Amino acid sequence: MDAYEWKEKQSQKPAPQYTHFDRRVSLEKCFGYITSPDKVSHHGFYPFIHYTIKSRKVKNGKKSEPKKRQIYYAAHIDGWIYRYYAHLINEVYNRRVKEDGIDSVAVAYRTDLKKSNIDFAKDAFQHIREARSCYVMIGDFTDFFDNLDHVYLKKQLCDLLAVDSLSDDVYAVYKNVTRFSYVELQDLLALNGFEDTPKGRKEFNDRSRKRALSSNQFRQNKNLIHAAPHSGYGVPQGSPISAVLANVYMLSADKKLQEYVSSFCGIYMRYSDDFIVIIPQGVVDFSTHYKAVKAILDSIPNLELKDSKTKVFHFENLSVENCTSSFINDGGNGKNVIEFLGFSFDGENIRIRDKTISKYYNRLYRKLRTIVKDQGYTPNNRRISGKNLYKRYSYKGSLGYLKKKVKKTGKPLDKNQAHGNFLDYVARSQKEFVGEPIDVATKRHMQKIRKKLKGIPK
Repeated sequence: MDAYEWKEKQSQKPAPQYTHFDRRVSLEKCFGYITSPDKVSHHGFYPFIHYTIKSRKVKNGKKSEPKKRQIYYAAHIDGWIYRYYAHLINEVYNRRVKEDGIDSVAVAYRTDLKKSNIDFAKDAFQHIREARSCYVMIGDFTDFFDNLDHVYLKKQLCDLLAVDSLSDDVYAVYKNVTRFSYVELQDLLALNGFEDTPKGRKEFNDRSRKRALSSNQFRQNKNLIHAAPHSGYGVPQGSPISAVLANVYMLSADKKLQEYVSSFCGIYMRYSDDFIVIIPQGVVDFSTHYKAVKAILDSIPNLELKDSKTKVFHFENLSVENCTSSFINDGGNGKNVIEFLGFSFDGENIRIRDKTISKYYNRLYRKLRTIVKDQGYTPNNRRISGKNLYKRYSYKGSLGYLKKKVKKTGKPLDKNQAHGNFLDYVARSQKEFVGEPIDVATKRHMQKIRKKLKGIPK
């Protein structure tokens, strides 16, 4: 795909509409600029805007410490540069993995595979079933993006591009994604008179607001600009190029692991920081395989595989046994269920992971409790519309239902409806996993909604 084909493909996607330090700019207007190596090599990058996503897990009715994800998003012109250079690097990366025989290994963020996590999970579970008797190792890397070593990343990037040193334009991009600066979103909200709430963020990002700060405000508040949290490692999670750089970082490890695992007729697959190793049971004890895999991963700078996040299973006779403690000290065994990319496999059936279903129902019930508590009225005594509830959590907000409605009425979908909801994901999953009980857990969602709303006066 050349630059113009990439441009055409990008133009079909909605342009980012958030407020940043520069004005919103279309790809059409900046295309000549971002594709000029000279312009990019002298480009002055803005600070990222940073905020934290907190997700709290509930286990056995008790809330645990919230999991925090640090999100950074780039200015509009910077974002287009990162996207274009992510495309350039990805094109070389895609050719390289084919040459190295690891095309089916690193499957996340690939522009050429045209598959989703559903397809990759299906491939993995199908391989387990076909093996009949095998060991399965599941793991993920701790704070993957936050720990990428800059020296090693640059070495891997030079190796991929077959150069001794990066060109000025590629180096400018590399430098500004490794030695970046940022401003806290909550500071920008406060400067603009908004509260750090969903409503405040929505107003801040309204299209009528041209920039996050005026030129004078930007100069007067340079004390709000922070340096990257770590020196020598870490890339900003959320930037358009970080995912591609993470794949480049893992090139050597992916090749070594694939060569080792395939020599025993097994498979290795990695989706960002999640991976799975499947090796048929044979004359070599799996403890030997585990140590070999661990040694390859440990050889990569700053790549941390925690024992507590690693699971080992044995599959045989349509049964899964969690045997983690046999290979990992203090590993513990846990459930006899293999979980990978949002799906679970108990040896017989494949389902959407329990945690994913629980999250869907927890959000639905939270919304329902608010409506029921207020007897269907807002504090201003306005009737609460159920439209948003149904759009987000019922089949009435799914693309399948909405497309049938469009066909019947002739009215086109508005842009807020075009994304569908979680039930579309369930439907897509069920379509791929034919004969599996994928949609069983959500089939009665309308009955549950009606039951909760039954007591509200009409």
